[in-house]
Amino acid sequence: MTASAARMSPSFPQQPPTKGSCRLWNISILAVVFLSIYNIILTLKLMYSPECPRHAPVRPPLKAAKCDPQRPAYSKNEPIFRLDPRLGRWDARLQYKLFDNILVGERFASLSDVHRTCLATQSSLEKMASLIEVSANWDGPISLATFAASDDELSALLLYILFLRECNAKIREQVSFHFAYPKDRRPKNVNIDLDRLAEMSCANPISALQHLVKQYLTSTTKWRKKLPYPQNHLRNLARKNCQSKFVFLTDVDIIPSRGMAEKLDVFLETAKCAGLCAYVIPTYEIDERVRFPPNKTELVRLANKGLARPFHHKVFIYNQFATNFTKWQNTADPVQEVHVSHTVTNFEFLYEPFYVAPDTVPPHDERFVGYGYTRNSQVYEMFVAGYEFLVLSPIFTCHWGLQVKKTRPPWREHQNNLNRKQFDGFKREIFAKYDKDPLNMMSKRKN
Repeated sequence: MTASAARMSPSFPQQPPTKGSCRLWNISILAVVFLSIYNIILTLKLMYSPECPRHAPVRPPLKAAKCDPQRPAYSKNEPIFRLDPRLGRWDARLQYKLFDNILVGERFASLSDVHRTCLATQSSLEKMASLIEVSANWDGPISLATFAASDDELSALLLYILFLRECNAKIREQVSFHFAYPKDRRPKNVNIDLDRLAEMSCANPISALQHLVKQYLTSTTKWRKKLPYPQNHLRNLARKNCQSKFVFLTDVDIIPSRGMAEKLDVFLETAKCAGLCAYVIPTYEIDERVRFPPNKTELVRLANKGLARPFHHKVFIYNQFATNFTKWQNTADPVQEVHVSHTVTNFEFLYEPFYVAPDTVPPHDERFVGYGYTRNSQVYEMFVAGYEFLVLSPIFTCHWGLQVKKTRPPWREHQNNLNRKQFDGFKREIFAKYDKDPLNMMSKRKN
């Protein structure tokens, strides 16, 4: 606008606000203040409700309980765990002492009678918090084998088991705990700090675990290199303490989809297997920023957005590749009940799915200790023995976090190399036992 135009523009004097407009303004202010206060009151009521949930989820959004359930009173003179380190039973090579049912869930036996499948798993102290989410999604019996190799670690492990049972009704009812230790590290001075247990808050089980791990971590780094984690010993220990006909063998941080135990009950009641069958449960890794998928539809949606993908897809693709996730995702389910989606037709060595099968499958060979050839050697023997792998839908399992390939620490690479040498003898024994070599493993050796 030019200067002359500005001069020619008429100017209007400002009118003072009327009484009516002031009244409306004041009412608006009061309404906003009232709604804000009301919202704050509702938020506080939700946060500090006097009722505690039976269990709290592990992953975000982590809405922990704001009050603790009633704690049981323990006597320092009465044993809580059925664990005398001088007893137990030896493994086949006299390297580890094994203890069955050191603490049994209140409903473990009755749940084993009701459900057709028992979830068998294993864990060291560091990953025990995953049991909260596993038990939240699995309503059947759970058999958990644990491991410790020092007095401090075992003390912390037993303390955290008590903590989980006190804070989580499902763990207290469903889980039977077992234990193993290496022969040269027999516990001598185990002390469960019951005073500390009383101070631990159920509101944050992960923080409680982190403090316990930090307490013994210094001593752990020294023995871990020399005393590998006996995965297969623990798998066998967990399996053999299941009381149901079928066993679903997992690692403790593999989370089943919701309601899987009941859905498997219905499926296994009428499932027909012409020979030897193992039912594969597709396993995905999911981004930690998302909610756990409630169903297959949501899981596929996450996969299409790059927020979920087959387990170990980037780290070691052969781990789950034969499951054929593309076919599983793209196949429309005619019914929502559990059913066989397809058969694994491209089995290859190093395949190691999580599966449901009767506990008549071959045991996990305990010569493989630490990392490398632990699960895939057992699955390889199943394949040679004639097992058929059938992929189920729409149930699944998930592992939190999209994994990326990292350089292995020297101690882990060392364990893998030792187990690779052990596998040479293992495959010769498998060939002699079954007189079969479907993957031409022996001919490769000759060449």
